[in-house]
Amino acid sequence: MSQQTSPSVPGQKVVLITGATSGIGQACANHLSGRGWRVFGTRRGSSSASANGTPFEMITMDVDNDASVQAGVETLLSKVGRLDAVVNNAGFSLMGPIEHTSTEEAKAQMETNFFGVLRVCRATLPALRQQGGGHIVNVSSLAAVVGLPFSGLYSASKFALEGLSESLRHETRPFGVRVVLVEPGDFRTPITAKRRTTQASAANDTYRSAFEQFKLKQDQDEAQAPDPLAVAQLIEAILRNPRPRMRYSVGMMGQRIVVPLKRFLPQALFEWLFRRVVGL
Repeated sequence: MSQQTSPSVPGQKVVLITGATSGIGQACANHLSGRGWRVFGTRRGSSSASANGTPFEMITMDVDNDASVQAGVETLLSKVGRLDAVVNNAGFSLMGPIEHTSTEEAKAQMETNFFGVLRVCRATLPALRQQGGGHIVNVSSLAAVVGLPFSGLYSASKFALEGLSESLRHETRPFGVRVVLVEPGDFRTPITAKRRTTQASAANDTYRSAFEQFKLKQDQDEAQAPDPLAVAQLIEAILRNPRPRMRYSVGMMGQRIVVPLKRFLPQALFEWLFRRVVGL
């Protein structure tokens, strides 16, 4: 482990949060900073400590790049010499019919949302194990409970993340590392403005009507969604729990109910209800 050069207050826990420039990641970083954690957020571009007046430190990390992730973790450890928790939040949303999603677009979605988490886990686990434990919280989605139409690759990336997290939880348990999934529904974040649409979607009429109807409903739901502070509060509770559950859903009850409904309703009835809810 790198030599400690700027130690935390004795007893202060250190957390790394990827994608902390906006949305859920920023809400978590601000909240945990105010609750006594020493927070390191990440962003792709060059950064400086407490950039833009934030109460937490920013480090450069592109989760799509092995060397960038490793360098970012080494930077953190050189500053404080320890790491107690990781919140894997960095990601983006890709929309469009699966038929009109190119292989390159699909790979880009998986590169960030899945392989980015894998990179961060691999880079941080040695420090967590050396200390005798810690938490890894992977931000998934209710779109990992049920595949969203016209968001198939986004759902696929989150389904893959859930499988990875389940396996990792078993593997790291003997070392005191607790791996947890958080499954948010819609929250009011910049994800709506930053959402990517597959290139072929604009040039093909096959799914246009249904796609535009679904996208309009999605944008409206996100605009009316609650503030992401609820996710930050949940993640704080998880990080303070020595024995957290595998999964926690968070968000509007009308969306979270998809979890028990999919489990207990007949498949045909569930699909009929789901299509009505999403506007198809």
